[in-house]
Amino acid sequence: MVLNRREYMAALLARDDDSDVNCGSGGGATGSTGLRIASVFIILTGSMFGALFPVLSRRTRWLAPHIPKGVFDFAKYFGSGVIIATAFIHLLDPATDELGSPCLAPGWSDYPYALAIALISIFMIFIVELIAFRWGTAKLAAIGVTHDAHGHGGGAGAHAAHGPEGAQDRMVLSDGTDAQDSGSWKDEKNPHERDAELAVLTQHPSSVVDSVLTQIIGVAILEFGVLLHSVLIGLTLAVTDDFITLFIVIIFHQMFEGMGVGSRLAYMELPQKYYWVPIVGALLYGITTPIGIAVGLGVRTTYNPDGTTASIVSGILDAFSAGILIYTGLVELLAHEFLFNKEMMTASNGKLAYALCCMIAGCGIMALLGRWA
Repeated sequence: MVLNRREYMAALLARDDDSDVNCGSGGGATGSTGLRIASVFIILTGSMFGALFPVLSRRTRWLAPHIPKGVFDFAKYFGSGVIIATAFIHLLDPATDELGSPCLAPGWSDYPYALAIALISIFMIFIVELIAFRWGTAKLAAIGVTHDAHGHGGGAGAHAAHGPEGAQDRMVLSDGTDAQDSGSWKDEKNPHERDAELAVLTQHPSSVVDSVLTQIIGVAILEFGVLLHSVLIGLTLAVTDDFITLFIVIIFHQMFEGMGVGSRLAYMELPQKYYWVPIVGALLYGITTPIGIAVGLGVRTTYNPDGTTASIVSGILDAFSAGILIYTGLVELLAHEFLFNKEMMTASNGKLAYALCCMIAGCGIMALLGRWA
């Protein structure tokens, strides 16, 4: 909560009699050293599983044919809900608390800085994507290819920017073959329309590059916000007093958040030479929190998560990450998977209800975890 000046002074006076408020520069907790070290590997396993499973399930010949399409749909919509809840419950609220800490100077209580930083972050990401789309659309138009960012129309670029929405039927597996050839992907597109698209891609290979660029920009923005959050989580876990509770919660937190990132990565439609991008993205997510824990263990004799500097840095980074995930969750995922997705708008009521229930379930579970972390 952001404190006004009177509340700040009251909290400052109360702090003198409250030993629980720690604004010094001393180190964090030093107990449970063995379990804290083990947490590096346990959380690494959970994070890797959550992020890599959707990617490998959709892109490998040995696994893709055995996973029903409903599993992909569940992971996609459940993960979208997780990302939205992470933005509001696990990032924006902590940022507000950190930048409203009674340990900070009175000026921090004069304005809701956490909300302002999140707002700036949202507009920064919007402007970056706007410039990228205008540049990409102009490049495609120059070679005679129509690009529809919402995925309503046909053409080679119709689904380029947002993989999940009405995803292209052509999908490249890690061994360089099409998933449709392995029987893992149902071809629902008109053959003439498919032939026309493939002809365009063959005649204008630069359009593939533009499509790859727009997809990578979108996913990179999402990963950037999530990775900042993951580093802070790991750092906090390494030095917190309430280690056991936070450790258990973060195992599930990272696995569910990894599912959200992984499902986003899995639905990227890339040429064969870029098939490694989603895998690298999943691996990067998987190692980030363990790296944060390892760094925290290394500096836990000097790093105080309740200190003034730590509160400011964590609050700013959390608020900035919150803005990224709010934009990504509401615009890139929620709007483009439902409102701007022709397939979803014409889907049966049952399919729409299932997708909404999966998304709400992901959001609800992640919000519930916010009770402890």
